[in-house]
Amino acid sequence: MNDTASPKTFLPYGRQQIDAEDEQAVLDVLRGDWLTTGPAVDAYEEAFADRVGAQHAVACSSGTAGLHMAAIAIGLDFGDVVVVPSVTFLATANAVRYVNADVLFADVDPETGLVGAEQIARAIAGLSEGTVKAIFPVHLTGHTVDIASLRSAFPHLAMVEDACHALGGEYDAGKGMVPVGSCPLGGITMFSTHPVKTIATGEGGVLTTNSQVLANRLRWARNHGMVREPERFQNRVMGFENGEAAPWYYEMHLPGYNYRLSDVNAALGLSQLRKLDRFVARRRALRQRYAERIDALGPHVAMQKVAQGCNPAWHLAVALIDFAALGTTRTAVMNALRDRGIGTQVHYIPVHRQPYYAKRYGPLNLPGADAYYARCLSLPLFPAMEESDVDRVVDELADVLKL
Repeated sequence: MNDTASPKTFLPYGRQQIDAEDEQAVLDVLRGDWLTTGPAVDAYEEAFADRVGAQHAVACSSGTAGLHMAAIAIGLDFGDVVVVPSVTFLATANAVRYVNADVLFADVDPETGLVGAEQIARAIAGLSEGTVKAIFPVHLTGHTVDIASLRSAFPHLAMVEDACHALGGEYDAGKGMVPVGSCPLGGITMFSTHPVKTIATGEGGVLTTNSQVLANRLRWARNHGMVREPERFQNRVMGFENGEAAPWYYEMHLPGYNYRLSDVNAALGLSQLRKLDRFVARRRALRQRYAERIDALGPHVAMQKVAQGCNPAWHLAVALIDFAALGTTRTAVMNALRDRGIGTQVHYIPVHRQPYYAKRYGPLNLPGADAYYARCLSLPLFPAMEESDVDRVVDELADVLKL
């Protein structure tokens, strides 16, 4: 199978790369005894935890499901407030609302799109102590939030890292570089394995943590709140017969959901995980090529600034373009590039601008988020691309922008 993108093919902003090994892994499950959650999920979770250096990994049906599970696991409820950067996908904020907590939107750096301790401090200024319960920082496009500074500034707050874009990356945890997902400073990290992400399971997500308590809660939330371990049974009469655990018995200690991942998806994920280092290296090389070419286009076009203290595993290649200064609009540029066989996207519309949240919390002044959004454009980036594909994208972009 030739996965190399031809110069004449349409280049989407992102896509999965599937090979014969991946196909065989899925076929092996289809021909086996398990289709739903079974031994392939166990193997995938074990390999994932080992890869990122965490004690526990919990696979689930999507990144959104993972965020919801994390919100449940840390105990969010009515009256709680969670700080979420406005530049993210809807799911980061929506997961907070799923558990009836409230979102407090924070601004971001206009060049990196990342939230920092300064922006969070501004967001929570004036709130009474104890109102804010958690932070959901977002590792945007592949580079990472300064988690060490957040933990130092807000040691009392629970933390759920939205790392949908950051699998394979590293950040400085204060005592050297660590893999994203290793959770050296506590909390939970959530990854997405949607097809455009670094590895794909079709749909899917994975959460990592070093807390046995949080891992147990995540698994309960994933599977209807069911508990099957005899040592955790609360009804000892129903759970045991003559001192033996009843083999059919289970209990529900909290309401949960059907957020399980199937063995079919997990088999694909395990196969993809073996290629993670290769995928990340290719993404880094392509993104570097973009930086070399884009930054030479003039003062009104630049690649997204790389945050300090991290070694990104690039999910997206984002150019920041001053469309107004160039006498055009983003819509015109995207449409012109599409007509030339190049797909682009915008990541993301600031969530505080969405009608639901604007009505709920009123108008917010987040100039960093608005400035980043006004200029960002995600260009094609996926491992099957060649440097010539990057050159094609940049040449066409320059032509459309009349540079």
